Amino acid sequence: MEVILLERIERLGQIGDVVSVKPGFARNFLLPQNKALRANKANLEIFAQQRVQIEATNLKRREEAEAVAAKMEGLRLLIVRQAAETGHLYGSVTARDIRDAVKEAGFTVEKTAAQLNQPIKTLGTYAVPFALHPEVKINVEVVIARSAEEAALAERHAAEDEAEEIETEAEVADEGEVLEADEDEAV
Repeated sequence: MEVILLERIERLGQIGDVVSVKPGFARNFLLPQNKALRANKANLEIFAQQRVQIEATNLKRREEAEAVAAKMEGLRLLIVRQAAETGHLYGSVTARDIRDAVKEAGFTVEKTAAQLNQPIKTLGTYAVPFALHPEVKINVEVVIARSAEEAALAERHAAEDEAEEIETEAEVADEGEVLEADEDEAV
């Protein structure tokens, strides 16, 4: 079945593209959510007349999403869950839990914004991708811990490890410069 895309769809096409998709995908997803129109002569004429308006609406939505993404930059969420001593959660953290945590942080996002392929089942820090618009994506850092104190302790340890790593890299770079200088003097 051929359809005209009314918005950018990842791995499918841009606004205005006429693409061939499986009938079920068009019937169950694209058409009901107003992401596409059936590609027939009448709809092509309607789209040609409304193309400027559709593109302007898309541009406005993208700008709004970019503004939200700028505010969300560096956002770190803490989700407290019960877990075993091995770090496995009693239950899991889903995209819905993450979306609710973002709402508690003061941001309004769509239901499908958090793109978590599978539920999180262990303690730790995760980068969760958010699609605020088909063209605007951002990663949000999510910390899963038993308590806020445990998360703060883990964050302190991570900062100390990062500082040690930077010092080690600086020492290696200094040694490399010394070696190069010795080689230059020997020649």
